[in-house]
Amino acid sequence: MHTLVETLTLAEKYLVQLPPAIPAQRTPAGAEIAAWIDHTLLKPEATREQIAKLCQEAIEFGFCSVCVNPVYVPLAYSILQNSPVKVCTVVGFPLGATLSRSKVSETEACLQAGACEIDMVLAVGLLKSKAYESVFEDVAGVVEVSHAHKALVKVILETSALTREEKIYASVLCKNAGASFIKTSTGFGAGGATIEDVELMHRIAAPQVFVKASGGIRSLSDAQAMIGAGASRLGTSAGVAIVTAALVQGVST
Repeated sequence: MHTLVETLTLAEKYLVQLPPAIPAQRTPAGAEIAAWIDHTLLKPEATREQIAKLCQEAIEFGFCSVCVNPVYVPLAYSILQNSPVKVCTVVGFPLGATLSRSKVSETEACLQAGACEIDMVLAVGLLKSKAYESVFEDVAGVVEVSHAHKALVKVILETSALTREEKIYASVLCKNAGASFIKTSTGFGAGGATIEDVELMHRIAAPQVFVKASGGIRSLSDAQAMIGAGASRLGTSAGVAIVTAALVQGVST
């Protein structure tokens, strides 16, 4: 892990000149796109039956993970434990405004319940207050407990609430605090993933850290555009429709 001083120096450097662009991965063909998708259901009114259906769809279509609220981690794990599909959950969701120690304890509880991927929300207000040390430590705390369980961390920046400068600082802080992914959006903010944000985040994070695009990804063309911009993972509730469209496209070509 880098020091805070090194991190802020790097962010200031990127404000002046970004690092050279790194080519995005190839766009997956046909049903391969399923492996890029976190099949997501985070609505507060989601029922046990809907989560069970989400998990069964993930097995059927070969999605990378299901992303569910913490209350449903035990259920998802019970269904998916003998499959390749991972259990992903959210921490400090959707505002990111909980105490750091609360995020750490929530992470620990979720990991013990069966999650192996944690999508935590950045402390957006602290970032905007330029409390960079607090933001860095907030992420690092969740990363530390996750790595102890051999789990990975994705940090949600909520890009629609940030300026370009704040996106650069957030991306560098998360990268240097040990996150495996930086993620665009909660899906509960003012906006979702954009090509411009994914390209910016990928340019800063790659190749050590990946980008997850989420929020507003509804179609195969949306998914392909995000992967082309640099996303390595997609958070979407439209995974079944996306993979179905990819299969149809594959047959027609």
